[in-house]
Amino acid sequence: MIASYNITPMSNPISDTTPAAPLAEHLHRPQIRNFQPTGFEKDGKSYVLLRDPSMLTEQQMAVIPQMLQLVLLFQGRETLDEIAAKTQAPMHILQDLVTRMDEIGLIWGPRFEELERVAKAKITAHGHFPLSCSSSMGKDAQTCAEQMDKWLSEMEDPEIEGTILGLVAPHLDYQRGWPGYAAAYRALKKDQKPDRVIILGTNHFGIGDGVVVSEYGFMTPLGKANADKTMLAFLEKTLGSKRIYADQMDHLGEHSVQMHIPWLQHFYGDVPLLAALIPNPLVPPVADDDARATTTQFVNAVRTALTEVGGRTLLIASSDLSHVGPQFGDQGQITDAAANEVEQMDRQRLAAYCNKDTTGFEAIFAKDQNRTRWCSVGNMVAAQAILRPDTVDLIDYQQVRDPNGISLVSSASIAFSS
Repeated sequence: MIASYNITPMSNPISDTTPAAPLAEHLHRPQIRNFQPTGFEKDGKSYVLLRDPSMLTEQQMAVIPQMLQLVLLFQGRETLDEIAAKTQAPMHILQDLVTRMDEIGLIWGPRFEELERVAKAKITAHGHFPLSCSSSMGKDAQTCAEQMDKWLSEMEDPEIEGTILGLVAPHLDYQRGWPGYAAAYRALKKDQKPDRVIILGTNHFGIGDGVVVSEYGFMTPLGKANADKTMLAFLEKTLGSKRIYADQMDHLGEHSVQMHIPWLQHFYGDVPLLAALIPNPLVPPVADDDARATTTQFVNAVRTALTEVGGRTLLIASSDLSHVGPQFGDQGQITDAAANEVEQMDRQRLAAYCNKDTTGFEAIFAKDQNRTRWCSVGNMVAAQAILRPDTVDLIDYQQVRDPNGISLVSSASIAFSS
């Protein structure tokens, strides 16, 4: 069974006959885009929700768990005929499946391109990305401010000596991750307003394989956060607009930058913002054609720009650490012993990082192929390369465990100072 729906209504069961309309050319050898599968139950039956993390459309699609195995075969390497022969799946089911997926932009092709074009036109017209994940904190500015003040009041002042240059803080959902956010932001002083803020995020599901910069601002419950036009103009001149903006629609569904903006607005009001997604240094680019800016190029350009524009800059590295457990493909539930082992590994890496040994820090992940799936090695290394801090202090370390032992996600709150 397949169903497409906006938020909750289940509708449009799969056809029992071959679709009357001829199949579009690109669907004969379908290639699926990145998607997020989420299991759920309805009326006592199990389904898997296929969500487009780029949020180009509110429509989502549900399939029975067995159908997910067919979905994963749509990699652009085999035709539907070949998939049908290999799996014995009826052709009309395969055709209906790819047609429904194409309708909501989950297949690479003209429909996805049209959805992206429409979404980008709206963002360009408004000058900012729409309200998204940050709305989970509260419906309005007052609610959010009260919530952040409550969380901050539950944390001790880390009493960092020197001037705070930046932070490492998590991008977990607020419900689970608030202690990490609050521990980090407790180090800031509201009377030390920066001239600009740089947020380095992680590109979880986007298509960009280089640094992805946003030329637009972001909307949150506290209002619009405006893009730093001065910094953007310098980066456009130095790195080229096409290279840094080519994949900026990745920011639409990406939470790692947006989760931090309300905290910064709460502390400092409207401060110009430079938002960039930093690639994973352990994954090589798809094509070595210099069509995208590398992390090294971006870091050098930002350092030069900051020297020229002057003023005070605050940098946030939005970083989660280990992701382990069956939810992430591991065997066996998370036990206390397993959690302790993860903490020991995390702290070994954090020790290298806080000692400013970023070469050794990266080497650890290269050696074990990022065994525990840290998702933000790239932006953490870039943060130190840009700031070159005198001191890197670990404020707090957190683990969030699923009560059923399905998953564990760790994070750290870190301060850079001079």
